[in-house]
Amino acid sequence: MRSLAVVLLSFASLVVAPATASAALPACQHFYTGPIPDRPISGGHGNGTTAPPYDVSGRLPAPGGISGGLGADGKVTFTFNRVAGAKAYRAFRNGQALQWISDWGQPTLQVADASPCAGAHYQVYAMSAEDTAASSIGQISTSYRLDSSNHLASYRMPVGTTLNYRVSAYNDVAQTALGYNAGTGICAVDARIIPWGTRLYVPGYGHCYAADIGSWIKDDIVDVWFPPGSAADNWGIQRLTLTVEGV
Repeated sequence: MRSLAVVLLSFASLVVAPATASAALPACQHFYTGPIPDRPISGGHGNGTTAPPYDVSGRLPAPGGISGGLGADGKVTFTFNRVAGAKAYRAFRNGQALQWISDWGQPTLQVADASPCAGAHYQVYAMSAEDTAASSIGQISTSYRLDSSNHLASYRMPVGTTLNYRVSAYNDVAQTALGYNAGTGICAVDARIIPWGTRLYVPGYGHCYAADIGSWIKDDIVDVWFPPGSAADNWGIQRLTLTVEGV
């Protein structure tokens, strides 16, 4: 289990889902329901180098043309465009796998969420093979959320948004929850708040790309990746002002 800490954040700096759209839906719950230990700020430091922007340019492009919304049946349903070379697709809600769609030439590629929640982030990626190998996974799409008319609309945290977080570190050597191999420049977030694909600048660390989640990554927490060794321990738990750089 990773060493994490609960953080206080002023949500005034975030763009939130319209109240009209969220009123009819329950609040999105964190996927982990167990106890999360509170960890005091310990201070710490980076390893003396700056993490470069994480490169996803060699991957299949993200599906586009996402269109849909909340229907009278209480489901959020949406369609999206094919990606050339894709064999399958995966859809997510708040970083949790929602649906797998194999591409066999069907007229419509469609996703349905039978249990939507207020302000949920819907995202999709394409795969070059019908497996979850890191090499086959494409770029994650922009987040889509219900607008005031209950239609899905693209959502991005505005560039320059600042977040006052406590930041801890991890060094798991495995695939991230999104599916990319963990590595320098990857960070884990609460995907109910920060959509996957968001790029952040972390003082003392460098650039990080939101592509992971974790049982203790809840509410206002970010976990930055270090290679195995003492670097993660040296980082400690720090309160920092993070800046959104884009997607």
